[in-house]
Amino acid sequence: MSEDFVFDFERVRVHGFGLYEGTALDVRAVIAGIPRDVRDGFRYEEVPWHRFSHAYGSGENVPEYLERMRSADAATADNALSSLWNSVCHQGTRCSVAPLTVPFLLRIAADRATHDRVNTLFLVAVAARRNYSDDGSRTGLLRVADADEDVRCDMSGHPQTWSVRAARDAIAADAHIPIALLDDPDPEVREAAAYVLAASSGRAWEISAALHERFRIEEVPRLRAGLILAIAQLAREHRHRRIHPRVLVGSRTPTGGQGRRRAGMAVPGRRPRTRRPARRSRRDRHARTRPPDGRGALDTAGRLRRRRTDTHPEPDVRPGRPPTPHV
Repeated sequence: MSEDFVFDFERVRVHGFGLYEGTALDVRAVIAGIPRDVRDGFRYEEVPWHRFSHAYGSGENVPEYLERMRSADAATADNALSSLWNSVCHQGTRCSVAPLTVPFLLRIAADRATHDRVNTLFLVAVAARRNYSDDGSRTGLLRVADADEDVRCDMSGHPQTWSVRAARDAIAADAHIPIALLDDPDPEVREAAAYVLAASSGRAWEISAALHERFRIEEVPRLRAGLILAIAQLAREHRHRRIHPRVLVGSRTPTGGQGRRRAGMAVPGRRPRTRRPARRSRRDRHARTRPPDGRGALDTAGRLRRRRTDTHPEPDVRPGRPPTPHV
């Protein structure tokens, strides 16, 4: 295929997206063809950025943003990240060049000299997920990608389902990087790494095992909740029954404290044990089904509200930068 081959949306309207499927203009095929030495060596010149686009035009300038993100100057790096985010994931649109950034963003985030590793990882996670803005349902919470038949195009006419899939494939190809970041000393990096891994298109069993292992030793409550959601999202996407989360009652905390309870995970490959509920007398069943009085309900709500305030502080929103979403 010619290097100046251009995606023609008018031809797509006549012949369908199958016209470009598997070609040099299919970003999924391009991601699959980028060798590991190109990714590890930051050899931007060997990636066909010009074939794809972002919100403001050709993707040719994306390597400039990526390189500036590695700058020793914090302001330069932060401005580059903000510009890149606004270009490739613009107002909920996953642009066709976004997946090509994923291998390099993962490596930038793995470098502890990087100024904003957390939002670098979150950009990867956003590029590898559908736009949630029009779906606030419980089912939608765990969905990573739209159905193949639900075609939504970016500004240049490329199907966003292809872009999201390519970004997810890029995560799967380099899953060893975010898996290693699950043990990072920075809890926000660990949180973002789990969010990235939940979007992977492959290696689900390996990733789930790593998430389970991190859960067993993680002490930060918010991160433990995030790990549960990551495992659940991964299980839903891959229809994998043996990697689902389950609540274990009576287990100890990671610090070994006695008498505490925690949410636990089902061990991969091991069938969960179930407990039968204790038998109750008719009088007891009747007592439990009676509605509580209003004062008791208010007291319970107050306790829950105080508990949520204590354990879930307001997110840190920093002006001038993309907000950090929580897992």
